[in-house]
This record gives sequence, structure tokens and C-alpha cells, in this order.
Amino acid sequence: MRLRVEFTTEPFDLDEAPPHAVVARDVIQAARLDAVDVGPFGNTAEGGADEVLTAVDALLRKALAAGATRVSLQVNVIGEGEK
Repeated sequence: MRLRVEFTTEPFDLDEAPPHAVVARDVIQAARLDAVDVGPFGNTAEGGADEVLTAVDALLRKALAAGATRVSLQVNVIGEGEK
């Protein structure tokens, strides 16, 4: 199964990326995912179910530890075949 995760971390800082946002970006970029798009107001990543769920676990733990007060995420099934 293939999944797509979309997420944001808060609180926002329009002047510079807060530590929790940097940690979240680093976790997703280091994960074994097929497609990653990191932006200032939202982030997406795609990959196999195990890889996405492992990355989401690390993302939540590390972003919260780095000061995130809210993490909003959505996970969608986008296909059945592994890539």
C-alpha cells in the first residue's frame, strides 16, 4: 500500500522556521520516502506504508519534543502497489 502524508506544525513564525518545523523537515527529508515536498505552510511526502508510518512516528515525537504545540496531519491511501 502507498500512502501520502500532509502535515503542518505550530506555532507558526513568519520570520524564520521555528525549531519544531526544522526538525519535522529534517525527519521527512531523511526518511526513505519516494516524494517529499516541504513548504512554508504545509508539507507532503509519499511512500510505502511502512516507510510513511515510521516517518510519521518520528515526526510526531521529534516535533513535539522540539516545541510544537500542535501537529496537524492527514494520511491518504494513494495506491496499492509498492514503489
